[in-house]
Amino acid sequence: MTQPTEAPRTTPAPLHWKLVIDCANPQSQADFWAAALHYEVEDNNALIERLLELGAVPREAVVEFHARLAFRDLVAVRHPDDPYDPDSGTGLGRRLLFQRVPEAKSVKNRLHLDLHAAAGEREGEVGRLEGLGASVLRRVKEPGGEWVVLADPEGNEFCVQ
Repeated sequence: MTQPTEAPRTTPAPLHWKLVIDCANPQSQADFWAAALHYEVEDNNALIERLLELGAVPREAVVEFHARLAFRDLVAVRHPDDPYDPDSGTGLGRRLLFQRVPEAKSVKNRLHLDLHAAAGEREGEVGRLEGLGASVLRRVKEPGGEWVVLADPEGNEFCVQ
């Protein structure tokens, strides 16, 4: 008896992605956003140990972060339910990557995150985020809805719906 064959896929597989955010301190930004989004900071310790052993990365490119080795200038956070590569610790789904840049933030973001709190929970969520280090920039009430504009610890704007 022959086995049925799968029908050919008619749509492409979804892409995994990361949003890269320039910052002064990738480790503190990763901690803030992991807590804000209930994400996990990626653990790249095993990858970094291999790269150091091979001489592919200089020791000064690495720091200790949460008692593990991390890249000095790059730290990512990932959704806890998304797949990841256990050999590198790199997420294969929804991610934010914080990269160190020398210049300070100077203008309004052209791209920002909107966080959606559960019904009736916006103010509680805003308070939680303030406790993590965010600051409220303004409260918006328009015919199309209400939201709160906040800034993360480095001044990047985001909204809570």
